[in-house]
Amino acid sequence: MFGIIQESTSNDFQKDKAVQRTPSKLLSLVFVVSTAIGLAADWPRFRGLDAVGVSDQTVPGQWSDSEDILWKTPLPGRGASSPITLGDRIFLTYYSGYGMNEDDPGTLQNLTRHLICIDRANGSVVWQKAAKALMPEQEYRGFVALHGYTSSTPASDGEAIYVYYGRSGVYAYRLDGEELWHTVLGEGLHIWGSGSSPIVHGNLVIVNAAVEGEAVVALDKRTGKEVWRVEGVQESWSTPLVVNLPDGGEELVVNMRGKVLGIDPATGRERWHCTGIKSYVCPAVVAHEGVVYISGGRPPEMLAIRAGGQGDVTDSHVLWTRKKTAIVGTPLYHDGHLYWINRQAIASCAKASDGETIYEERLDVGGRGDKVYASLVLAGGKLYGVSRQDGTVVLDAGPEFNLVEHNRLGDESIFNATPVVSGGALLVRSDQYLYCIGR
Repeated sequence: MFGIIQESTSNDFQKDKAVQRTPSKLLSLVFVVSTAIGLAADWPRFRGLDAVGVSDQTVPGQWSDSEDILWKTPLPGRGASSPITLGDRIFLTYYSGYGMNEDDPGTLQNLTRHLICIDRANGSVVWQKAAKALMPEQEYRGFVALHGYTSSTPASDGEAIYVYYGRSGVYAYRLDGEELWHTVLGEGLHIWGSGSSPIVHGNLVIVNAAVEGEAVVALDKRTGKEVWRVEGVQESWSTPLVVNLPDGGEELVVNMRGKVLGIDPATGRERWHCTGIKSYVCPAVVAHEGVVYISGGRPPEMLAIRAGGQGDVTDSHVLWTRKKTAIVGTPLYHDGHLYWINRQAIASCAKASDGETIYEERLDVGGRGDKVYASLVLAGGKLYGVSRQDGTVVLDAGPEFNLVEHNRLGDESIFNATPVVSGGALLVRSDQYLYCIGR
């Protein structure tokens, strides 16, 4: 809805004249209320509006390939990114031209990435925008073949869509698909590919470009010009987070191998650091009421850190550490507990106060290799966990383990993306289809 308001007030002359005849106080009230409604329903970045993966909407808890599927849209290419939603539009990325089959991937120079806009009501394609990959690019084999070339989820401020294509850089598009700018952040490659998603904060688009440039970079969202860069970020596929502090301040928290950083999001200046996870990190940063939860590594580790410190806070602000956590999917905070499903399909719950394990339960999830890469989302008091090859499990959100349902679609494509809650429906994306599940 927010995006639609922007288009109508700027592009429709007749509506502009009508606006001029509307009392200013009433117009302001209508705009504020409409914007609030739109943003409340929107899912504009990885894990939603506040990056928490939580919605108060209720979505179906049980479905099949013939029940409660509002629509199913074949995608023109492959991908692992999550969709985002703005009003009656869905945006997601895919790639084409190369890497459809590991046995015969094709010609690397044909690799093309796309941003696609889909009608929320019926799943029809509204527009697509293509971007040829910059060479060289990582070949389609091994770990790259597990997720492909579009694993970064887009982000939006309601006025534009920002996408990160790794080595090929950041693109900004208008809501109608017109390209606004394109900025390359580095030329590095990795055998695991790219995966961190951009975030929008104020006038900045912030990207973890550890793979491409060993840095976190902030760009002016209007021009794409670099505002600040923090160097030395290594082995991190983690999406950073702007954390709200108890005193009303903000800081950007970045998780990487061996270190966690607290940064002034406006300037990039370091405020604090502490010793972090000893190995590579993938899960996004999670926070609640000034406490930051980071996870990842092999062997996996989780740390709880009180934000808002100065200098080296390893001894003063690290509240607890624990082993056994997810190394790919991002944990979800809810009502004093942290929940996750690891790649072996073990569902876990731990106390957020001290990291104590509440339960660990192995799910009956089939498929070859790693079972789960997606992160949990919560809707209507239920946890939804998408597996790579064997459907979606639904769990009660509470300290007692209860498997409510295991829903299968009869679809043999690969499901790596974290689902999205939007408009009373669940959007589930595989590498070949986008499903809208609802009533």
